Amino acid sequence: MTVKPLHDLLNWRYATKKMDAAKAVPQEKVDAIIEAVRMAPTSSGTQPFELLVVRNAEIRRKIAEAAGGQAQITDGSHLLVFAAWDNYTAERIDEVVGLNVEARGDLPMLHAYYDNLKANYLPRDAETNYAHAARQAYIALGIALVAAAEQEVDSTPMEGFDPDAVDAILGLKERGLRSVVLMPLGYRDPAGDWLLPMGKVRKSRDTIVTEVN
Repeated sequence: MTVKPLHDLLNWRYATKKMDAAKAVPQEKVDAIIEAVRMAPTSSGTQPFELLVVRNAEIRRKIAEAAGGQAQITDGSHLLVFAAWDNYTAERIDEVVGLNVEARGDLPMLHAYYDNLKANYLPRDAETNYAHAARQAYIALGIALVAAAEQEVDSTPMEGFDPDAVDAILGLKERGLRSVVLMPLGYRDPAGDWLLPMGKVRKSRDTIVTEVN
């Protein structure tokens, strides 16, 4: 299999507006995207979010209603929901410590590092901590978008939804989670997507990049 350059993959992908409801993404491709999300970097390695992979058509229909009827949610075969921790807690951070000890050994520096993290994070208000956790979920979203392109799977990042409604549909509040962003997966419908034939619009390098030497 020929590996396409990353630049070509990024040019190929776009925020797909119309997906082919008759084409499902194979599980091995979904698994590759999920694994990329799992491997995404996060602040202090906390991974303060969870990924819900929604295939159930009725649940996706309800989520689409909470997202203004965006059809990609129901026409695609899978919906990824990135849900961040609603707060940092000692228990959640201690779980991260345990994973580090298991992988790297019981190093004193690990405990000192995460004790300092708790001293900084735990006194903050929940909304501040949620906002920080949500930013980590966005890092994973970026990785997921690139991974989907690498698998030649179409996707669309979506913020246009009622998070409280989605949280209720998926029972997230009871799990200490809040929905952050949605990402449907599927295959573009060339005949029905008005955006597909249009050129990609991006700022020039000179406009967006400042070199500080």
